[in-house]
Amino acid sequence: MMAGISQEKLIARGRTADVYAWEGGQVLKLFHDWVSLESIQYEQMVAHEIHARNIQSPAVGELVRVDGRNGLLYEYIEGQPMFEVILRKPWSFFKCARIFAKLHADMHASVLSARVPTQREKLRRKLQQANVLSESTRNVLLESLNDLPVDDRICHGDFHPANVLMTEKGGFVIDWVDTTRGSPLIDVARTSILMLGLVYTRQFPNLWLRIASWIFHAAYLHYYFQLRPQNKNEYRCWLPVVAGSRLSENIPELETWLLRQAQKI
Repeated sequence: MMAGISQEKLIARGRTADVYAWEGGQVLKLFHDWVSLESIQYEQMVAHEIHARNIQSPAVGELVRVDGRNGLLYEYIEGQPMFEVILRKPWSFFKCARIFAKLHADMHASVLSARVPTQREKLRRKLQQANVLSESTRNVLLESLNDLPVDDRICHGDFHPANVLMTEKGGFVIDWVDTTRGSPLIDVARTSILMLGLVYTRQFPNLWLRIASWIFHAAYLHYYFQLRPQNKNEYRCWLPVVAGSRLSENIPELETWLLRQAQKI
């Protein structure tokens, strides 16, 4: 067990872990007690697999124990979340949207053979756990999974501007714990539901911020489909399924909007 860590080195607090500055150009992600060792080892495996495929992501180091808690060491990436950059420099959101789209397209060009869930099984499980869905809507959404194309591309599962760090070397993608093997179009649909939910439920009180977020999302889609030309109608078909699955995440302020999207199937 390593020696205790000073609170002066605290960089950020999160739901599952706190992040501290560490020696040797690293940071320590120190998990809370309720996070299982198995989950942490899984995160370590996924982070290693992603970085090994030359995806712009922090390199993961060893698993350590500090102050009686389990932690992972990561490469320190000096940068700011893209979301904060857009807030400070709203005129930069077209540039940021291009970077955002390219990062997503690049990961979707890579095949993942690691032991991670398939997109189909994760969506099915989440739809079954979405208690606010009517039985009929749930069955229609579950039935649609039979048409889900079998693919083994890297799908982030939680790709939004707060999970991209902007650095002098470009964008770096973080937080890979929701990674699956699956279809890029559904991963794009997940990003759309994440971003548009913030816009249309007015979680951003500032009107300009909502408009800017909507434009950013539209620009991201435009650039993404330039980089990876695919059937946009197929992407739209998956939006209700992704919305229905997000209802399992217990976000009361999004429920009404997500239900409307899920019922568009």
